[in-house]
Formats: sequence, structure tokens, C-alpha cells
Amino acid sequence: MNEISKIPDMPKREPRQRKPDWIRVKAPVSKGFNETRRLMRELNLNTVCEEAACPNIGECWTKKHATVMILGDVCTRACAFCNVKTGMPRAVDKLEPQHTADAAAAMGLEHIVITSVDRDDLPDGGAGQFVKVIEALRRTTPSTTIEILTPDFRNKSRAAIEAIVTARPDVYNHNLETVPRLYPTIRPGARYYASLRLLEDVKNHDPSIFTKSGIMLGLGEERLEVHQVMDDMRSADIDFMTMGQYLQPTPKHTKVMDFVTPKAFDAYAAIARAKGFLLVASSPLTRSSYHAGDDFERLRTARQEKLAKAAFTKA
Repeated sequence: MNEISKIPDMPKREPRQRKPDWIRVKAPVSKGFNETRRLMRELNLNTVCEEAACPNIGECWTKKHATVMILGDVCTRACAFCNVKTGMPRAVDKLEPQHTADAAAAMGLEHIVITSVDRDDLPDGGAGQFVKVIEALRRTTPSTTIEILTPDFRNKSRAAIEAIVTARPDVYNHNLETVPRLYPTIRPGARYYASLRLLEDVKNHDPSIFTKSGIMLGLGEERLEVHQVMDDMRSADIDFMTMGQYLQPTPKHTKVMDFVTPKAFDAYAAIARAKGFLLVASSPLTRSSYHAGDDFERLRTARQEKLAKAAFTKA
């Protein structure tokens, strides 16, 4: 036997899934994109746009819209869909709240979205840092409306919600991510109904705060399961639902089971609107903070119209 025959076969690399035309976006190269990146680095801020490999980063950063990710760039969980690093996070940055507010001021933001990694290592799950960021923004850029996208604060949600709601963000977002059946494989560290209760608690504490949640499609969910999630969200009085296409960030992450067509996204949106959400965003490229500022204005308008209609009917 010659030496070559002793070499074991190399494992075959699975071919990358080819994205359909409706999911492709241009590479970010604009001046605005580079200015946003420079500002984030100067202020030592992380963004979910980069960490989660968002396909909309070119469009959003060109417009100087960025979703700041507080509490570091290392998550204590390892969800099968997420591209954020997993491990033991560093100490909380005490300068982060003011740096976030400085970024909002420098970019002239009318609306800002703040999210975070999961910090199960912290006694409050990181809720206190959200409060400090909200307070810094209110001091520095009082006209900027604030949207937060929080983790589930596992086993700490009641105290966390009370603290954050007292700080009064304008929008409270927490994503359900997928249908309950897929949680053990897609979101193993979380519990579907705990996430629902978190959003319900926000409304119970302060009904004036808009609540928002989203799911990814293309993970193997069934149509009726998506409809049930809509019903569950409405039972929790969630105002705004988002639906977007799941994209596999790396070969080690969960595979895309299906590329949902734009027509199917439109059909889901029509059903969600019929179920009573104030606002629905549903398209392949929809993400939690995509067009968040414009959507906030639509939310306010939709609530005003709903209240006016209710008053007219009562009269």
C-alpha cells in the first residue's frame, strides 16, 4: 500500500445555501457607513448590527442608524441561531451609558435602539445598565425616543422589569424568536411562556409603553404555529410584531430550512393585522430594529387613531 492510500478521506464541506434574489443586499461601502463605524470604535461601543451579522447594516449605517449593544460583546448563552460570541463576559463598563448617549448626540438620533447580550452572570441580569443608559440618554439627548430590546432576565425578570419600566423607555422589545416547539433546539436557554409573561408584565406596569416582539421564519415552523404565536402575543397585549427571514450566520449554526417568499411574508402580515396588532413589519429582511424610528412614528399614529375611534364609538 503506498503512502497516499493511508491518508483518510477529508470530510466533505457542505455547500453553502444559495440565497434567493430577494434576500441579497449590497456590500456596505458608503461614506456614512464608515463614519458610523468610526464613531462606534471611538466610543468603545458594540453594535448588534456587526455582532449578529445583520444584512441591513449597509443601509442602516449609511443613514447613521445603529443598534447599540450594551454589556459587552460576549453572551452567557449559546442560541443556535445567533452569531454573538459565547463565554465569560468582562466586567460591566461604567462609561458605557454616557458613551451611548454621546453617540446618539453625535449622530443626531431622533430614535435609538439599545439591546444587550444575555448576562446571566450578573445579579440583576444587566437591568441596571439598561436603566443607566436610559437615564444618560434622557439627560444628554432629551428629545431622542428610546427603544430597548432586552434579554429575558432569566429568574430575575420581575425586579428587572420594575426597574426598567420605571426608567420609562418609549418601546420595550423582547423577541420570542421562534415557535414553542423549536425552543429546545433554537433557544435552549430560554422559555417561551416566560418571555410572553415578561412582555405582559411590562404592559401591566405601564400600559403607555409600546411593547414589541418578533420571530424568525425559515427555521422549520409550521404556518399554524406562527398563527398561534400571533394569538399568544395578542393575549399578552403586544402592540407591534415583526417577522423576518432567518439567515444562517456560519456553517456551525442552525441551517435555514426554508426561504420564505415575500408573498408569504405579506400573507402573514395580513393575518397579524387582522388579529389586532397596532403595527406589523413582515418581510425577508425585516429585523427588530430595521426602520425602528419610522416604525415608532407609525406606532404613535396607530394608537392615536385607535383611541380616537374608540372615543367616537363610545360617543
